[in-house]
Amino acid sequence: MTIHQNYLGCDISKHAVDVFDAASGKHARVANEWAALQSFAATLDPARDFVVLEATGHHDRLLRHALAQCGVGYSRLNPMTARRFAQARGRLAKTDRIDARSLADYGATFHPRASAVPCPKREHLAAMARRRDQLVEARATELKHRADAFDADVLADIEASIAALDARIGYIEARIRDELKAHEHLSRQAGQLMSAPGVGPVTALTLLAHMPELGQLSPKTAAALAGLAPFNADSGRKAGRRTINGGRPRVRKALYMAALGAIRANQRFKAFYCAVALRSGSRKLAIIAVARKLLTVLNAMIRDRKSFA
Repeated sequence: MTIHQNYLGCDISKHAVDVFDAASGKHARVANEWAALQSFAATLDPARDFVVLEATGHHDRLLRHALAQCGVGYSRLNPMTARRFAQARGRLAKTDRIDARSLADYGATFHPRASAVPCPKREHLAAMARRRDQLVEARATELKHRADAFDADVLADIEASIAALDARIGYIEARIRDELKAHEHLSRQAGQLMSAPGVGPVTALTLLAHMPELGQLSPKTAAALAGLAPFNADSGRKAGRRTINGGRPRVRKALYMAALGAIRANQRFKAFYCAVALRSGSRKLAIIAVARKLLTVLNAMIRDRKSFA
């Protein structure tokens, strides 16, 4: 007996999850709370039901964990992809019920791959990494304020703020190091990543926290996820300049900085950089190409469980 996949679309907001069940054609609304989502997930059949939802930051976290706990597969879509699919089908209006139905239709049309089951330890690491980034950004703002300040009292207050931020950043970084040491798998991966030229603790943390798929991707898919894949812009006889777009900005920024270090530290990456810069006439494009190449190497290292050689 063949069991046909049934796709459910879930449109998520802060307080509620709107669900459309393609099999029954019915809509439902579930509170975006742990108990309610657990009860909802328990009604689904892991062998038949598959949920399609939009990536909505932390608002989809409870639903993902409830589905994973019940063994129900799901796919987390980029909101822009979901919206463009709805528009292509002529659904220009936007409501929670319409969006839920469009997500179910997307699943039935494209049969997306299941997203990885959430890992609480990795999610905690990602939260800590985001908090560190916030504090570093706040410190950078205060440093700019210090450069513009002239009043002694204001300067003293800014210095106190910078010192406090330095202490908070140091505390968060110590917590992150402890978390990595306590998790053998993540600790091993961090060591493998940092064996590569240009990759320091911050880049390794960023990749582990914000790109958990590393080691399970093709080179092209990894580059697209990081926002390092060049896209054509050709029309008729016009050959437009290829540009990178989309992806995960924090990962792209970390890899760009790592690429600068790799060019300085490793002859192979430096030669590759020089060749691309000479051919393209653009140093920035060459750095991005090195970042993409470095990501390909890191992806293979994690896949093969090897350090850089």
